[in-house]
Amino acid sequence: MQPPHQPQHLEVIGTDAAGLASLPAAAAALVRQAQLLAAPARLLPELRQALADAASPPQLIASDRPEQLFPQLEQAMAAGQAVVLLASGDPLWFGIGRLLLERFPSSCLRFHPAPSSLQLAFARLGRPWQDAQWLSLHGREPDPLAARLQQRPAALAVLTDPSRGGAEEVRRILAASGLEAAYALWLCERLGHPQERVQRLAPQAPLPADLDPLHLVLLIAEPPSAADPTQLPLFGLDDGLWLQHPDRPGLMTKREVRIQLLADLELPAGGVLWDVGAGVGSVGLEALRLRPALELWALEQRGGSAALIRANAERLGVRPAAIHEGRAPEALSGFPDPDRVLIGGGGRGRVAVLAAVLERLRPRGVVVMPLATLEALPELRPLLEHAGLAMTVSQHQCWRGAPLAEGTRLAPLNPVLVLKGRCPA
Repeated sequence: MQPPHQPQHLEVIGTDAAGLASLPAAAAALVRQAQLLAAPARLLPELRQALADAASPPQLIASDRPEQLFPQLEQAMAAGQAVVLLASGDPLWFGIGRLLLERFPSSCLRFHPAPSSLQLAFARLGRPWQDAQWLSLHGREPDPLAARLQQRPAALAVLTDPSRGGAEEVRRILAASGLEAAYALWLCERLGHPQERVQRLAPQAPLPADLDPLHLVLLIAEPPSAADPTQLPLFGLDDGLWLQHPDRPGLMTKREVRIQLLADLELPAGGVLWDVGAGVGSVGLEALRLRPALELWALEQRGGSAALIRANAERLGVRPAAIHEGRAPEALSGFPDPDRVLIGGGGRGRVAVLAAVLERLRPRGVVVMPLATLEALPELRPLLEHAGLAMTVSQHQCWRGAPLAEGTRLAPLNPVLVLKGRCPA
């Protein structure tokens, strides 16, 4: 009686869109020695032609339907055949590797990864990608993409789902987030194939009529181009129009909240406006577009903020009275007494800042504070009450439209509490 065959390893070989032609010599040799060769259906014609002259051509089967593929692989391996499976890119990165490990012992699998689609995409752009983030929309709702964009990543690779809109879905979410001016959109098709195509798409340019289903999108952050201030809206500018701190992108007052704060400040025609914790300067600078005669005194503790706020002011065509870098309340000592105060930022230091503001707020003055946490409200509210200010509290929650199949759904932004106090005459 002959001993039973020892089960063979399943060689799982990654390849790019070029298929067999791009395999290294060792991987190509495994393919040519295979008795059973599984591959995506799109590669089978090429493999059939390339292996036609082999002394013993392998049996070719499609790998597109794993539930039908796995029993055939198990039978061949149990019979001692040399079995090879061709997969896309790195089989263990959003590939068939996870399903194989659920079905076969890891000791029976040998993985030979090729460069992933992300590696190839960034290589084509010649851009380092250690700071890049990625997101898959395959079979998923688009909400995570909208949320990720609010964090303003330096580079974001999106694995698109052609059945759900593909690159067009990404563009619609980018536009709905108000960030078209802040990102370059690169469309990468058939990476690794001789007919691959990598191109940058302008915001209003149509998608290629012959867009290949095998594509991904790269979103690369870049400083928004300067616009003619006379052509900008009077207020409520898109988030993507603002220059940001490169190490803390996305940490700015969002457009919808900015509009509410401008209303709550009850901006007078003249007087002094303090913007404490000014960030990129968005609220104070938009206030100047509404009330050019106001004196804006901006304070931000982060180093480099003054230059950034000045650059944003120049882009908007407004002139703040002063922009300082320093920590409140100490740095407020040289400011003139205010008529209006916006206290942004966070942390427990805002109790001391508000106390200092209330000592100097002019009659009929208004102080407004956006709060991101519930705990801040009981800390700050008593100060307004004890100072005798008329006080209001409101909560603001907004949703932005995001693509959903052929329609639109609403994706929420973080809610914000607004605490407001008005001095008596």
